[in-house]
Amino acid sequence: MTGYGLAVADQENVKFSVEIKSLNSKFLELNLKLPRAFSEKELLLRNICSKDIERGKVNIAINVDRGEESLKGATINATLLSKYYKQLHEINLSLGADSTNLLQAVLNFPEVISYTEEEINEGDWDILNSTFLKALANFNEFRADEGTVLKSDLELRIKNILQFFTEVEVLEPLRIPSIRARLNQFLEENVGKLNIDQNRLEQELIYYIDKLDITEEKIRLRSHCDYFIESLKSKDANGKKLGFISQEIGREINTMGAKANDAQIQQLVVGMKEELEKIKEQLLNVL
Repeated sequence: MTGYGLAVADQENVKFSVEIKSLNSKFLELNLKLPRAFSEKELLLRNICSKDIERGKVNIAINVDRGEESLKGATINATLLSKYYKQLHEINLSLGADSTNLLQAVLNFPEVISYTEEEINEGDWDILNSTFLKALANFNEFRADEGTVLKSDLELRIKNILQFFTEVEVLEPLRIPSIRARLNQFLEENVGKLNIDQNRLEQELIYYIDKLDITEEKIRLRSHCDYFIESLKSKDANGKKLGFISQEIGREINTMGAKANDAQIQQLVVGMKEELEKIKEQLLNVL
């Protein structure tokens, strides 16, 4: 969700500029700064942003710089200032008070200084709106380019998880004979071969092996990975959806690791977890 867009337009002695920056956020956090003269357009601009940007911590700075001949400064009401000053000076003399900062105090009185509101016309708004839309288009183009890079990286991470998964599928059938051999050896050494009840042993083995079976986890993991890739190719904003799918992938990987009972498979599970963590980090950048 990081992005940047800038657009500038010059019209006679007026320069319009719009700069849009965004960082990652679960929701849309919009900070919009625009000249007071265009304050009535703020709601319109916010509505456009909420539809087009969707998520992110977004800062938008809109500036209108006018040439010196277009500037209108403050006006001092000299008559009113003089009247206030004389009255305060007379009061100070009667009270014996200090008059050092008298002029500064008078300047802060109501209506002594007045500011001329900047006048705008519909043409100014048309130019500013056009500049804003260009900046927004540049911003979205920036995010689209970044999204293409992220998409390739996420596909690679899922591919790596499936590669580890393929190696697990090769090792998984070898677990059961190994477990059976270890249990037989343990019983022979501690109980004696002649004292082993083979029927009871087979029953216990079936129960124990059933607890270690990861067939369902393998099916669900592959299904979740395929669904992740399918959702990644969608044109809709699927950041949250991909986050939920990655949680399900993590759940199956963790269960597989808990049931593995095999050092090699555990190592492959660790590899899958590392790739999944990288996916979760990258999803913070996806809408």
